Amino acid sequence: MLSKFCLCVFKILLCMLCFSGVNMKVSIPASGPASVTVLPRQKGQAVVNSSNMESGPSGYYYKDEWQTLSGAKVQQLNTPSAITQCLKGKVVHLYGDSTIRQWFEYFNGALPDLKEFDLHSHKQNGLFMAMDIPNNILMTFRCHGPPFRCHPVPISELRYIANELDNVIGGTNTVVIFGIWAHFGSYPMEVYIRRLQSIRRAVIRLLNRSPGTVVIIRTANPKALPSRVSLVNSDWYSLQNDKVLRAIFKGLNVHLVDAWEMVLAHHLPHNLHPQPPIIKNMINVLLSYICPIKSG
Repeated sequence: MLSKFCLCVFKILLCMLCFSGVNMKVSIPASGPASVTVLPRQKGQAVVNSSNMESGPSGYYYKDEWQTLSGAKVQQLNTPSAITQCLKGKVVHLYGDSTIRQWFEYFNGALPDLKEFDLHSHKQNGLFMAMDIPNNILMTFRCHGPPFRCHPVPISELRYIANELDNVIGGTNTVVIFGIWAHFGSYPMEVYIRRLQSIRRAVIRLLNRSPGTVVIIRTANPKALPSRVSLVNSDWYSLQNDKVLRAIFKGLNVHLVDAWEMVLAHHLPHNLHPQPPIIKNMINVLLSYICPIKSG
């Protein structure tokens, strides 16, 4: 009884400390000069090579349409018929958190011939399945395995992405899409690294047995940061996870949808689940990987 009382007191004190406005989301004034002057490299000064991945903007918005600075040219597939034509004859598997589920929901709403089957699954976890029979399109979504912060989930519904990928036959008409980041910000980085390493090995096995499979990864994105979120899952943690994801999958035949840059560059406010104009641009990037413009 005493231990429970002490725990309650501790929680109350923690809440008073963190949510009192004293030390959360408060700027820290400089104790000295508040600016930094960057001088050009002097003649004869040694050049220091960085071992970090190259960084920089991956694109920009022009007339509210995302333009990439490298990689495949982004096509503007703005009609259901254009999207359907791109996905015709394809099996599309989506795995991950609710930011990937957003894409499944986008396709479900944008394509009138894509009909979702009621599998009596929980509305957040899946398994979800939708089909367009005349155009031979199959699309599925399943939530990634723990950790995650949400409602209770039956053990039978807990599936790890690596295990799911090992069950994918693959091929030129198969698209695998995953994104896994939003639920890992409050866990040690080692947990996230091990999970991505497991998925990486599964991706390599998939590409070895079916080299024509298209694999697309969604990165993290900035989000709204009320005090409660800032405490346990701020954008700083998400950014570290994002850097790790890019490093682990570097060199593989996979494609990245740079959600971080696409949310950061847009005028709409940051949100864990980006607003429809941003999602539409993400889908166009996604479809441009699935149906790239043929050269010549």
